[in-house]
Amino acid sequence: MNEGEDDDSTVALGDETVVLQEEKEDNLLVPRNDYLSAGVHIGTKLKTTHSEQWIYRTTSYGLYVIDLKATDERIRVAAKFLASFDPEKIIVCSVRRYGRAPVKSFCKVTGARALAERFIPGTLTNPLIDQFQEADVLLMIDPHADKQALAETRLARIPVISFIDTDDYLYNIDLAIPANNRGRNSLSKMLWLLARQIMRERGKIAPDADIDMTPEEFESKIIRTATVEE
Repeated sequence: MNEGEDDDSTVALGDETVVLQEEKEDNLLVPRNDYLSAGVHIGTKLKTTHSEQWIYRTTSYGLYVIDLKATDERIRVAAKFLASFDPEKIIVCSVRRYGRAPVKSFCKVTGARALAERFIPGTLTNPLIDQFQEADVLLMIDPHADKQALAETRLARIPVISFIDTDDYLYNIDLAIPANNRGRNSLSKMLWLLARQIMRERGKIAPDADIDMTPEEFESKIIRTATVEE
């Protein structure tokens, strides 16, 4: 898979790939089945020493499954942290095609700034270019695909929050949110949930209220085309 491409593989919800991680809800931000149906828990067939702390189990297909309780806890921590910043000083970055639409929706709701196209080298470090932007914190979707942005945050001393899949590392990341960071449904669900929790932390909506946009409105409308051999 090339950098910036997305995993749009379909996982059958009826098989063991969807793991019922304890029936107890544990006071999650959304019902556990909402996480499961969006595939938030679905990792890859690779794991790193950095991600193994969040792996719940391995399926017979060799997929690592992410612990949803850890995901939920990190969403709360990240939201509280991000809510303390001036919205205009928050940059959200994604070069992944399925990340662009939910990133823009997230920024529309929270007032953050989106970097959802090709990342221009120097955007965070070179004030002499037109694309230069100052930031107090950066939220990224994928530390591998967004590696140029990640490298510049280190030079600019900008704290980083990032979604982390099972094959990712934590180098230069200050706060990780374990989740499927490639799937279209997962990305829209996670960014919607984080946006909602930020607005709750800011006191803009009630602690049990939803934002005006739905997770479906966050979702990328890009349709993957298949090549058919004649």
